[in-house]
Amino acid sequence: MSGVQLLNANAQVSRRGLALYTTISAATGLQGVLKSNLGPRGTIKMLVSGAGDIKLTKDGNVLIKEMQIQNPTASMIAGTATAQDEMCGDGTTSTVLLIGELLRQAERYLSDGVHPRVIADGFDLARDELAQWMERAKVAKPVDRETLVDVARCSLATKVHPRIANNLAEIVTDAVLTIRRDAKADIDLHMVEIIAMEHQTEDDCRLVKGLVMDHGGRHPDMPKRLKDAYVLTCNVSLEYEKSEVNAGFFYSSAQQREAMVAAERQVVDERVNKIIALKKQVCGPSGEKDFIVINQKGIDPQSLDLLAREGILGLRRAKRRNMERLVLACGGTAVNSVDDLTSEVLGFAGSIYEQVLGEEKFTFVEEVENPFSCTILVKAPNKHTVLQIKDAIRDGLRAVKNTIFDACVLPGAGAFEVAASRHLVDFCNQGTDRTSGKTKLGVLAYAQALLIIPKTLAENSGFDAQESIIKIQEMQSKGTMAGLDLVTGDPIDPILIGVYDGVSVKKQMLGLSSVIATQLLLVDEVLKAGKDVNK
Repeated sequence: MSGVQLLNANAQVSRRGLALYTTISAATGLQGVLKSNLGPRGTIKMLVSGAGDIKLTKDGNVLIKEMQIQNPTASMIAGTATAQDEMCGDGTTSTVLLIGELLRQAERYLSDGVHPRVIADGFDLARDELAQWMERAKVAKPVDRETLVDVARCSLATKVHPRIANNLAEIVTDAVLTIRRDAKADIDLHMVEIIAMEHQTEDDCRLVKGLVMDHGGRHPDMPKRLKDAYVLTCNVSLEYEKSEVNAGFFYSSAQQREAMVAAERQVVDERVNKIIALKKQVCGPSGEKDFIVINQKGIDPQSLDLLAREGILGLRRAKRRNMERLVLACGGTAVNSVDDLTSEVLGFAGSIYEQVLGEEKFTFVEEVENPFSCTILVKAPNKHTVLQIKDAIRDGLRAVKNTIFDACVLPGAGAFEVAASRHLVDFCNQGTDRTSGKTKLGVLAYAQALLIIPKTLAENSGFDAQESIIKIQEMQSKGTMAGLDLVTGDPIDPILIGVYDGVSVKKQMLGLSSVIATQLLLVDEVLKAGKDVNK
């Protein structure tokens, strides 16, 4: 009887042999679920919720988040893949496949009596060696638009149709380059707004170097289209506000009531009149330029009517994040008071117009100078495609951002994994003190596990996995960094055709996979004896 069972008779214990092989089975089971989704030629999963909602995706991170995983081992691997996505935005499916294959390769040696600690030490040694080798294997590329588009295309093609990926690759690249201020400054991807419009086709997605807000004017007489407009961004209440404490009006006649209401109204009217006075000052008496007020707080109907009479477009209840984006896109300063308003606080936009789609209104702010904020307009005929494209865009943005900071790339199409596997085999054959004894078994297991990525790419493309790997290995033995052509099944040079992997993605994938596989290998008991938090 286990010691835990002496303390808790209801405890469930899986001893060493059963616990280890149960762990390996769970890892390979999760690997089997995601295996068919890897690469541009991977299949798509349909996820159906308990409420009947349908989601089509091949994004590993979305699959892991939406699936109900109860096995503790599979949950740990899913958490690792989620961490991979949060750090790099890509490589979630590859991480799950590599962890499952590491444990599968380790099982071969475990069945021959090799201790898990020996294999774990080999995994750690292989990880450290690959980290040093990667510095020599990475390819320094100029961080220009062409390279970034290729990186974005490689990332997006694994999540959406290649035709859509080609269009989105240029969009996400231009979006990141738009918000990039200088070479040393951090890139805040929150300054890229993603707005979805369910109409037209996915080929009509476009980048707006400005802002698109999902609301419009609330007065029928307000202008729908402005040219050369000044933009006032403010956070000022232009409506009657209730007091924070309980208060009431006490009057003895109708005249007193009217006087109190007029005094209350006068406060708001004064604020609106100050805005109107600023508009007349900057636009001139003839009104050759237009004026728009975008307010984070409310604007009541009477204030809207005053603004409409002066030809001012007023938007209320703007999102706080949009207020930050507006200042970066149009210039100017966001103000919290209408006192001492000057022209220096105003931004400028060459074109502002409203578009109505069904019951929804969208306001476009375009033709701005030096925009450091932009909007990706996602258009698709149905909700499924919109969600799929939005998930892909987020990953594409991070792929471009990571490449800018890495300033280098790795060859894709499985070339990196095959070369890394070959390097580990050569490392073991050197006969150094680091690879002496049984530790090299773990290194060899790691080398074989790395081949799961190109093998899966070949299988998902309809080719024989072993034949494809042999062709690539033969080509690389001649000194050429070769990968797999997913169309013909023949070896290709991925650098020549612009198929790249991110350096940070591979670093994170190898590091996380090694750590979690090592920890799972060293599990000798699974104890279900914890307290139930629901009771």
